[in-house]
Amino acid sequence: MRREYLDDSFISHGRNRMSDFVICINNDSNPASLILGKVYRTVPDAEAEAHNMLRIIDEDRSEPIGYLYPAAMFAPIELPDAAKRALMAE
Repeated sequence: MRREYLDDSFISHGRNRMSDFVICINNDSNPASLILGKVYRTVPDAEAEAHNMLRIIDEDRSEPIGYLYPAAMFAPIELPDAAKRALMAE
């Protein structure tokens, strides 16, 4: 599915995900788990996205399937392949 950033929420279209990574643009509700300006990996979760939420691998990393956060806290980002590989290895 393709995601577009519109009005502080993600809108999904199609079948292929546009990006597996997002950048944190608001960490007011959870500064201990999210760093403003940091790139995070998303975990596919259609049900969460239907409710304008994203499943994120955050700083805690104790939950391998990630935690749910409002999509408005992030902006989608496209990364070069080398950066994707580095972030996936973390």
